[in-house]
Amino acid sequence: MPFTNDAIVFGILMISLGFVFYTESIKEGFWYKFYKVIPGLLMCYFIPAIFNSLGIISSEESQTYYIASRYLLPAALLLMTLSIDLKAIYNLGYKALVMFFTGTIGIIIGGPISILILSMFFPELFNGAGPDAIWRGLSTLAGSWIGGGANQAAMLEIFEYNPQKYGGMVLVDIVVANIWMAMILFGIGKKKSINKWLKADTSAIEELKEKVTLFSNSTSRIPNLTDYMVLLAIAFGTVGLSHLGAEYISEFLTSNFEAVADKSSGLSSFASEFFWMISIATFIGIGLSFTKAKNFEGVGASKIGSIFIYILVATIGMKMDLGSILDEPKLILIGLIWMSIHAILLIVVAKLIRAPYFFLAVGSQANVGGAASAPVVAAAFHPSLATVGVLLAVFGYVVGTYGAMICTWLMEYTSNL
Repeated sequence: MPFTNDAIVFGILMISLGFVFYTESIKEGFWYKFYKVIPGLLMCYFIPAIFNSLGIISSEESQTYYIASRYLLPAALLLMTLSIDLKAIYNLGYKALVMFFTGTIGIIIGGPISILILSMFFPELFNGAGPDAIWRGLSTLAGSWIGGGANQAAMLEIFEYNPQKYGGMVLVDIVVANIWMAMILFGIGKKKSINKWLKADTSAIEELKEKVTLFSNSTSRIPNLTDYMVLLAIAFGTVGLSHLGAEYISEFLTSNFEAVADKSSGLSSFASEFFWMISIATFIGIGLSFTKAKNFEGVGASKIGSIFIYILVATIGMKMDLGSILDEPKLILIGLIWMSIHAILLIVVAKLIRAPYFFLAVGSQANVGGAASAPVVAAAFHPSLATVGVLLAVFGYVVGTYGAMICTWLMEYTSNL
């Protein structure tokens, strides 16, 4: 213990997913009542987290998240994008961008406000000087929660936080971001009630879902082995192309543009192979949606994509160690206050502009979770919406470093008050 063989770990994750889907399909008794309160998607995330916390499996030893995020995620994005209706996506309107940038502002102001609040109770926490100054470490959280891993690394380079203490910040990032994602997933199960409270206009989203469903039904047929083989050839051929293109683009940009190669630059996120891999897979899917490949939706393209997404959800859940919440309580408290400010601002703006919960959830995850989790959350509403998550996450990568720098300067100022 824990199991370190990834074949065993993957088996445990798949059994967990199968258990959730089977019990959620029961329409009477205990399980019916249970899933009326706790969404199945949250359980797909939470059960692996429990296994990791109990030491049955280990996220540190396992490569399942890497495999799911690098192989299955781009394949899922391709499969879910084949039936996309770009005009219907465009008709979703401005609210998606408003909620995304609201989330960004929530992270920018949340950092300094959380420092102001905690400094009243734990002033000694902010006594560090030079590389040990806590605002330098918190800059990496700002980078991660607006953009992604590349932006986080850029903040570490720019503000030169003590590398020996950096592990504490990574812990806060994982714990707080995972708690927030769990809450987002819980909300998806209650989206009708939330939208009613927000007085949200969901007509554009429902119209998009209806169009895709009608198209799927009109092209639906009993698939044969050839259909599946060609579909998987397109999906994983795209994965290969995405990795190939990502390597070349990343290498070209870092070799020819100093601003991209410099990890302390605001453009360093464009050196991320993961960023380009996700982008290429999505754009190939959009391109194929104008061809006959679109008809593969009729043999279950988006359903296979959904399977891959649920596997990714399980591997993301596996990264959470519930026991680690007690390891750095004061730092985690900063993170929780920070994320609460982000959440409150999103809720207030969503209420003001009557934005559906979909835009709140995806706008937030495009910031906090980035390209790995924004499409997951978007696809949980409907597979056809996964592309919205990717496009917003791309915005996050672009503005991440600059937004995080503004946040850090504000945190430095409040730390010295």
